[in-house]
Amino acid sequence: MSLLSERKSTHRPGPAEDAERHRLSVIGGLAALSLDAMASVAYGPEAIVVVLAAAGASGLGYTLPVTLAIAGLLGVLTLSYRQVIAAFPEGGGAYGVAKTHLGRRSSLVAAASLVVDYVLNVAVSIAAGVAALTSALPGLLPYTVWLCLAVLVLVTAVNLRGIAHSARLFVTPTAVFVFSIAAVIVVGLFRDHPVSVEHATAQAHTLRAVGLLLLLRAFSNGCAALTGVEAIANAVPGFRAPRVRRAQRAEVALGAILGLMLIGIAALIVKFHIHPVHGVTVLSQVTAGSFGHGIGYYVVQFATVLLLALAANTSFGGMPVLAQLLANDHNLPHLFALRAERQVHRYGIFFLTVTAALLLIGTNGDMNTLVPLFAIGVFVGFTLSQAGMVRRWWTERPAGWRPRAALNGLGALFTGIAAIIVTATKFTEGGWLIVIALPLLVALMAIINRAYCRIADRLEMDRVPNRPRPRRALVIVPIGAVNRLAQEAMSAALSIGERVVALRVTHPDDPEDVKEFIEAWERWAPDVNLTLISDAHRRLVEPIVDYVRSVDEPHVFVLIPEVEPAHAWQRVLQNQRGAVLAHALRRDTDAVVCRLRFRLSPISHVRNAVP
Repeated sequence: MSLLSERKSTHRPGPAEDAERHRLSVIGGLAALSLDAMASVAYGPEAIVVVLAAAGASGLGYTLPVTLAIAGLLGVLTLSYRQVIAAFPEGGGAYGVAKTHLGRRSSLVAAASLVVDYVLNVAVSIAAGVAALTSALPGLLPYTVWLCLAVLVLVTAVNLRGIAHSARLFVTPTAVFVFSIAAVIVVGLFRDHPVSVEHATAQAHTLRAVGLLLLLRAFSNGCAALTGVEAIANAVPGFRAPRVRRAQRAEVALGAILGLMLIGIAALIVKFHIHPVHGVTVLSQVTAGSFGHGIGYYVVQFATVLLLALAANTSFGGMPVLAQLLANDHNLPHLFALRAERQVHRYGIFFLTVTAALLLIGTNGDMNTLVPLFAIGVFVGFTLSQAGMVRRWWTERPAGWRPRAALNGLGALFTGIAAIIVTATKFTEGGWLIVIALPLLVALMAIINRAYCRIADRLEMDRVPNRPRPRRALVIVPIGAVNRLAQEAMSAALSIGERVVALRVTHPDDPEDVKEFIEAWERWAPDVNLTLISDAHRRLVEPIVDYVRSVDEPHVFVLIPEVEPAHAWQRVLQNQRGAVLAHALRRDTDAVVCRLRFRLSPISHVRNAVP
């Protein structure tokens, strides 16, 4: 056999293949982007029960109908966002829809609502997970904030490795949680009575009648379970090709799984006659009713704690993509559009981490303080997205557009009503903060956009510039001594322009130093004009800045020679005058400032070069 036939061909993935490898599959998308929605099962049904409990047993009997209404809205949103994914494969969700069909102002409102939602999701998810942990281990309660920050750092570190890496890590916890809840529902539906029942402490209160307002409030509270439904549509670029098809499948799978879990838990709440009990969650009561307090109960509880803590990953998957779109549209600083080698938008991740950390510190990691703020921004984004899709169907009118427009219109109506009710009922509980934050974010993005527009106008971005022509330029080189650094600086200056001036600041009390420098200069004879500036205050920066400002030339370059040390630790030995001078020149003059770094080789390299 020849050597040629024995060789095994090896294929090294190119940049495009490597980038694709770091993107999401359908299962990976569910794991990375649906944890927020999945985790809402832990607090969505409880939010309904807490409101309906005000009407006693008769009110709790409406748990299943209210949940069915929410599941119906979930179906509408799932189908709508499936259409959004196809219409806006570049991602952005509500922002992309509003920008195209509702105008720039509406798009900024949608973007602001999504930003608020992402930040609060991180804070709420981590606070909820830590709260469940400290409930099981009360000794950790004094360290709540530190535990929250530790989890935040952990999730951030995982996401900095790339969204596909984080998805693989979260597949197992997500699967365990989904199968655990499914087991709770199936086992519970086959039981004639609950295995374990929590008894609520009797409280004296006036029972409210079951009316439309109570049902609407329960509906709006329960809609907290819909948070995260839009995350997949926001992060379509994060999926592998074909991106649209994979993202649509993940969206439908999320809607189906979440809807079945919500309906199943609501059915068990009614069957087991679950009531709110202080210190015990509704999901915990349902689990105990199906499994008792055996190993199955603790598996479900542990999976819930873990998923709540990791649900913040949804925001880390969607927020950086949204920030990139906003940066590309000049509504955020352009650095948010930069990517690292693992398709990671680091600046978007860092922004999310810092703002969530500030919220957790400001609220001492208290979930109950954060939750009232959560749903307002979500429903604002939902409503704008649905309204934008209605406008799309009305404008384009493709075949079969009427049923689609009706579907989106119904969704816009329901989510708009929910947004109004949630804002009104939660305003005094912290909702006012979101009411203020949304307009401030919109104003900030508008200011950034105007700044970029002014820069583009000055740079004539939309016009073809005149042909470049050579110009006479004056190059000023500040020097301190005649040495190799000066020689490199003068050579570079003569390459830039024909007219070069060497500039040195002297002190009248040092005549010998001035004399030695002039003699060294004359011996060197670089054929460059030398200008000496005398300063009685022994300043360096101000005399050079004043000289540059006094030069009557249209084009002035200032070339600042600096030494680049061979070792990083040697930077502390430098006086940093070059950096200070460059900053002052850029601030106070129109000169073009160049910092020429002369790199010093290690001593070992120099010795090896000597014959």
